Amino acid sequence: MAITKDQLIGDIAEAIDSPKTTVRAALEQLSEIVADALENGDEITLPGIGKLKVSARPERAGRNPQTGQAITIAAKKVIKFVPAKSLNDAVN
Repeated sequence: MAITKDQLIGDIAEAIDSPKTTVRAALEQLSEIVADALENGDEITLPGIGKLKVSARPERAGRNPQTGQAITIAAKKVIKFVPAKSLNDAVN
């Protein structure tokens, strides 16, 4: 089961003995900072968690699953996550 935003905020608030409103504001600010940095093409390193970076995905051929007709899938930017070694070690 996935952890919800409210559960995450509650767990962090309890761990650092801080009000949930403060943790919620910090989490929302972190989200804005990460989005702005990625929009500018920067990489974000979250120590002990991993790295977020933007990668370009080229235009490619695909098929419409309903009709089988060939289509062109447009090029776009995607966000890639590379987990930190310590996170991989903790999971495995």
